[in-house]
Amino acid sequence: MSVDPKALGKVAVLLGGTSAERDISLMSGGGVLVALQSLGVDAQAFDPAERDLSELKRLGIARCFISLHGRHGEDGTVQGALELLGIPYTGSGVMASAVAMDKVMTKRIWLAEGLPTPRHVWLAPGEHPAEQVQTVPAQLGLPLIVKPPREGSSIGITKVHAANQMPDAVALAARYDADVLCEEFITGEEVTCPVLGEGADAHALPVVRIRAPDGAYDYQNKYFTDVVQYLCPSGLPQAEEREIQRLAVASYRALGCRGWGRTDLMIRATDRQPFLLEMNTSPGMTTHSLVPMSARAMGLDYPQLCLLIASQARLDAQPAVSRAVPTPAA
Repeated sequence: MSVDPKALGKVAVLLGGTSAERDISLMSGGGVLVALQSLGVDAQAFDPAERDLSELKRLGIARCFISLHGRHGEDGTVQGALELLGIPYTGSGVMASAVAMDKVMTKRIWLAEGLPTPRHVWLAPGEHPAEQVQTVPAQLGLPLIVKPPREGSSIGITKVHAANQMPDAVALAARYDADVLCEEFITGEEVTCPVLGEGADAHALPVVRIRAPDGAYDYQNKYFTDVVQYLCPSGLPQAEEREIQRLAVASYRALGCRGWGRTDLMIRATDRQPFLLEMNTSPGMTTHSLVPMSARAMGLDYPQLCLLIASQARLDAQPAVSRAVPTPAA
């Protein structure tokens, strides 16, 4: 698809923000900004933590590329503000962003749609008494995962191996979120699959297989080391790759996502069953990020990927327009 960079008008790359993922957002947004400018786009950085969003109107911004991660960036709040300002933006709309940010609500929708996701126990705000916390391992088995349901980048997550680790794991997650999500641990391979487009035009990109030392795909290893291996092409059997891509698109559509996103999954070692973990509606775009890696595998380089995403910016109030989105080769 050919996109005229000049036709995009003034583009604000929203980066930084106030969430626990601010540092990652600065890296993502910095990369996007350089990429867009390299193609001749009139793009500038805009940090909502330092400037009021109302300035976007004064600056004559025609569209926003959202490179914010986490709260007040990926959860529907910035999207809602841009709706009120009438400035088109990249990625999912208000409702899909808010729902996808909440892993508990995401699971409820996926389960209602018959999509596979690990078993879980939700500890509601104020419902973390010791006696209830200690019952979770019996329900989900060990090891299990404890996480804040509205954070990303592996922040606040604990892999619990013994029941006596539960109180500390819940306390850590509760530092980031009033709710706590306890989730069955799926032993197997971790994979991720980006999706571009909207509705019937949504297409999965190539699957990326992740190999982390001792399974430690944590915040440090995601962004600040080179010890994790990323395989793209994934090397998975073709039938497995296609099933993961099918689930990625189905999970994306079920949540009402648009523009772009990335689905994280686990493949259970015992029977090769894939399970949906979460949907990222504003994925990372750093040098370690996986959407650019997947796009490269189908011949779409980083600057062109950024340009494509920027070209699809719109408002919830705007009707969707069918757009040609690159389809991965079979």
